[in-house]
Amino acid sequence: MNGLFVYGTLRFPAVLEALLERVPPMEPARAPGWRARALPGAVYPGLIPDPGATTDGRLILGLTPAEISLLDEYEGDLYEPRVIALDGGRTGRAYLWKGPVEERDWDPELFVRRHLTAYVQRCRAWRESRG
Repeated sequence: MNGLFVYGTLRFPAVLEALLERVPPMEPARAPGWRARALPGAVYPGLIPDPGATTDGRLILGLTPAEISLLDEYEGDLYEPRVIALDGGRTGRAYLWKGPVEERDWDPELFVRRHLTAYVQRCRAWRESRG
């Protein structure tokens, strides 16, 4: 496994900084056979299988075991961490969605315009609430 494939809110450095207190190295990556869908009532997406789709994202490198554990806790029970195939023969661990999805793709530009600032504040508050 080469790292953590992120396709939604975790691809943004401000979110990583709020959660991890650092921005690990990242590189562009694509996940063929997967689609990032909008979720009912949520500003973040879920990754679901779709043989005809490819999802763009980032591969986060150099996460520590403590950071992986923190991200697993943050993502919660509706996401299943699993290693998936990525472009270029690489693999990466990804959080796969287990709940209902909307019939539209998640829009990262819309997220940045409408939700990123408040989302970063919520991430920071979540991290600080852990003690």
